[in-house]
Amino acid sequence: TIRMSLFYSLPGDRLMWGDQRDKIYDQIMDKGWNPQRQAFRQHYDTDALDASNLLMPLVKFISPTDPRMLSTIDATLESLTTDSLVYRYDPREAPDGLAGAEGTFCSCTFWLVECLTRAGRLHEARLLFEKMLGYANHVGLYAEEIGKHGEALGNFPQALTHLSLISAGYNLNRALDNGRAGAPSRRS
Repeated sequence: TIRMSLFYSLPGDRLMWGDQRDKIYDQIMDKGWNPQRQAFRQHYDTDALDASNLLMPLVKFISPTDPRMLSTIDATLESLTTDSLVYRYDPREAPDGLAGAEGTFCSCTFWLVECLTRAGRLHEARLLFEKMLGYANHVGLYAEEIGKHGEALGNFPQALTHLSLISAGYNLNRALDNGRAGAPSRRS
């Protein structure tokens, strides 16, 4: 809102907005960070991890190379990822009350690709991106989720997934074209 107000010369209480933004930021950094797990938490009252935290650097809330974000990326790779596919959260840690098992969320996987790209970990990002391309259907469309046997689950086609695909692909391609060397994987 502040940026739009400045860019379009729109009226608004930018000082109050900036003050509120700073308070929210400080609260999230204080209560949203789990020092034991070295990752941002799903919400203030849990230690559970949530892949939606991968949006933090994508919306410029935190730098993708901030040590807290790097360790959140690593925690996501370790705890919420199976063969390059990312679960939104672990229902054993954060029960959602829904019957049945969740699949991996395609948008979360593309968010991880983009986080790795922005962190300079291009080798990992490219590998995950290329693996994910194999889960599209015969015309390149994705569902909301991927089941444990590679089947499409949930809404189809899923717009959020395709927006995440475009953003991750664009940023990865731009980084690869710029010749930035990806940092070696912490998992190697």
